[in-house]
Amino acid sequence: MQLAEVQDNRFRPERTLRVRVEFVRQLRRRRTQLAALVLLVLPVIIALAFKVSSETDSSGGGGGGPGRPGGPALVNLATTGATNFALFTEFAAVGFLLVVIVALFCGDTVASEASWASLRYLLAIPVPRARLLRQKLIVALSLSFGANLLLPAWAYLVGGAFFGWAPGQSPLGGTFTTGAALQRLLIVVAYTCVQSLLVAALAFLLSVLTDAPLGAVGGATMLVVVSNILDSITALDPYRRFLPTHFQYSWLDALGQNIIWDDMMRGTGLVLVYSAVFFALAWWRFQEKDILS
Repeated sequence: MQLAEVQDNRFRPERTLRVRVEFVRQLRRRRTQLAALVLLVLPVIIALAFKVSSETDSSGGGGGGPGRPGGPALVNLATTGATNFALFTEFAAVGFLLVVIVALFCGDTVASEASWASLRYLLAIPVPRARLLRQKLIVALSLSFGANLLLPAWAYLVGGAFFGWAPGQSPLGGTFTTGAALQRLLIVVAYTCVQSLLVAALAFLLSVLTDAPLGAVGGATMLVVVSNILDSITALDPYRRFLPTHFQYSWLDALGQNIIWDDMMRGTGLVLVYSAVFFALAWWRFQEKDILS
């Protein structure tokens, strides 16, 4: 009996590295707080810029809109109400800012533990490797999706405060009721969340491969930028349709009078395939990796 009691140290792997503890720990980090601050300040800066621009235009000035397809229409409608302002803010941020923030949350999560020399300590507690990755990924994806939800929600409120609560207008012509406009905005946010899964998976894989958090974050961001550059080269047709970011802006098809789902479905399927491969590689590499940090 005594030997049995000595051997039973009441260790339970499922009790190690709880999600709540990891979530609170990540929320207290300076980079999480700075990312939230940027997301809160950006819509206010954009709204103030539109206010200044409208005064300049009334005095004879002028300006152009973003160069991407749909950009000029969205920028022209951005000041018509809360919904259109939220849509323009999402359009302006989804190509780079949200990519960096998602890469930050998912690329820093494991690599930072290695850089702090605490990864070996966590595994020696012991936390099973698969559980450590799972808990880290749950928290990182929660923060990433939270950022993708916070920006348009806050931009909607800022837009309403600055430009009123008029019904949404489609960049393709026509108007939406408030309910329909919010439904379209929800579709846009849901699709961008799915697209951010690609960045999360790539950054998470790099976080497992390197001990340098900035390398994982910068590497994921750089690869997404390169994919966007290659996608802009029409001479690569039809092969560029297989680039992971080819359907990144397909949510614009949800802004017409009738929603066109074709490209959004293709984009979702492509992202899920790439993400599954990257996550599988991350799990396999971490299981086989010698933790020296």
